[in-house]
Amino acid sequence: MAKSALNHTSPRPAGRLIGYARVSTDEQATEAQELELRSAGCETIVEEYGSGASRARPALAKLVREIGAGETLVVVRLDRLARSVPHLLEVIEDLNAKGAHFRSLSDPIDTSTPQGMFSLQVLGAVAQLERALISERTKAGIKAAKARGKLPGNPGIRERRPEALAKMTAAQKAAYGVRIQANADQWLPIVRRMRPDHTWDDVARFLRSRGFDWTPERLRRAVKWMVAEGMAGKDLLRKSPPRPPEDRLMILVAGIHASNPELTLREIASQLERLHARTPRGGTKWSPSSVKNLIDRAKRSGLLSVNETDLPG
Repeated sequence: MAKSALNHTSPRPAGRLIGYARVSTDEQATEAQELELRSAGCETIVEEYGSGASRARPALAKLVREIGAGETLVVVRLDRLARSVPHLLEVIEDLNAKGAHFRSLSDPIDTSTPQGMFSLQVLGAVAQLERALISERTKAGIKAAKARGKLPGNPGIRERRPEALAKMTAAQKAAYGVRIQANADQWLPIVRRMRPDHTWDDVARFLRSRGFDWTPERLRRAVKWMVAEGMAGKDLLRKSPPRPPEDRLMILVAGIHASNPELTLREIASQLERLHARTPRGGTKWSPSSVKNLIDRAKRSGLLSVNETDLPG
């Protein structure tokens, strides 16, 4: 949970410092970390409760997803952020892709400085060496086990014992649930708005235009899991009614506009022609007025908000 949620609806000062404080579930509180983070200039602090070894870090995932260019994620020390060196490097790589920085108050790492980047490169080399050593030890262990007549892997799973298989299935389901919940607050509202009036193909296509990597099959499976867990209504899984070709065109046009709101009606028409999409009357040449009609329909159906339909001609 977060003391102060990231808010991207209003302008934010450049170079904002965002603190991240994590404690294990059996620890008392994050006050000590918060004090250090605020002393370092962090006005916003995101809290998380969870084991250091746990892969589930929803608050951290949301912070990294929403952080802006020029902003800096700050922690008291490295073990508060990452469960391992590879995990640390993965988080920092995600921040770099957003144009954001990372700083640890107790360690010589500040990716906004040359010295900090050098320390990070040293960590990367250490992580690579660590992976190589682990790989060599694993191979040596397997070879020694085979020499003693033992097979690698979990014997319970290898022998298909029901209790071992049940544990493995439960662990896989839990990991799957963590993955799909990480950004469900972004894609699930769109699914609720579109289903069951639109097919899974149409919903997945629209989500992909918004930057989500969904196939219809994976999306339906994720929604089915959410329904089974009581996080979504069963009506989302109802079979969608047959849709006329005009509705598919409406989804396509809405997706093109949503992916690049700066496109004019004429530019959208040109894209439709390059996609060999036929007009509602079956023609091959698109006019701006035909595009506008479909956008107006998308607005009435709730696929586009009012400000998303203010297009130049």
